[in-house]
Amino acid sequence: MWMILAQTVTVDGAVPTEPLSWTEQATRYGQKSLDTVVAFAPKVGLTLLMALVGWKLAKLLSGWLQKLLENKRIDPSLRPFLGSLLDAAFKVALVITLINYLGIPTASFVAVIGAAGLAVGLALSGTLQNFAGGVVLLIIRPFRVGDMIKAQTFEGIVTEIQIFQTVLRTPDNLTVFIPNGKLVNESIMNFSIAGTRRVDLTFGIGYEDSIDHARDVVMRLVAEDTRIHESPAPVVIVQNLGDSTVDIQARFWVASGDHFRVSCEMRERVKKTFDKEKISFPFPQVDYHMIGQAPKPEGA
Repeated sequence: MWMILAQTVTVDGAVPTEPLSWTEQATRYGQKSLDTVVAFAPKVGLTLLMALVGWKLAKLLSGWLQKLLENKRIDPSLRPFLGSLLDAAFKVALVITLINYLGIPTASFVAVIGAAGLAVGLALSGTLQNFAGGVVLLIIRPFRVGDMIKAQTFEGIVTEIQIFQTVLRTPDNLTVFIPNGKLVNESIMNFSIAGTRRVDLTFGIGYEDSIDHARDVVMRLVAEDTRIHESPAPVVIVQNLGDSTVDIQARFWVASGDHFRVSCEMRERVKKTFDKEKISFPFPQVDYHMIGQAPKPEGA
């Protein structure tokens, strides 16, 4: 009876096997795990070795790039940031390479990083533009701290170049913050690079006044000012024959920092000296000439 039950046949004619005990199942799973570990052990060990060597190489490469940035005279405030950014980029590339070497799919991982980067980029587009502009300014250096520049209709001395904005101090002691993205994409006028600037001052004298006399007076005043450079030599020319005045222009060179003060003081001295020398500054005037005789009104 028991033998008959033990040899019961299934529908397809196969004799069912007896279920494994939990000890036998644990033994089989352990054997499979051990076989898997043995099979992947060399690959894992090689991956760890590659990670160690790659980590060291990333540090060496980032250190070499730091020295290269110093030799290129990159701004000191930018060098640590660029070095950290390059070091992080090398290490991220190393991790992705090792994961791919182990056979783990990285397509979804890269897609998630790309999607996250795109979302952050769209949310911070203006900030990232200013950041990129700051990096460009600190690399190409169109101006330095202490330079006198004109940008975005503002004129002043550069007091600070930050990663997102540039700070100017205007002649009337106002502080202006200009986003770096705007500075990179528009024209910048730097008054300090050359070290000297030309002053162009125009004075209108009357047609009855002597041009030679006015020129001699202006040249004398220019020669008396020690801030005005002798080379290139100052000149006084007739710039224009206007409706009411003969416009003479004085051109001379000064240090960039003296431009504003010399211009203002020279205008004042010329005006006072012309008054003493009886050289006129005519007002705009119009002469009307009557031709013939106007008809008399009726009944006059």
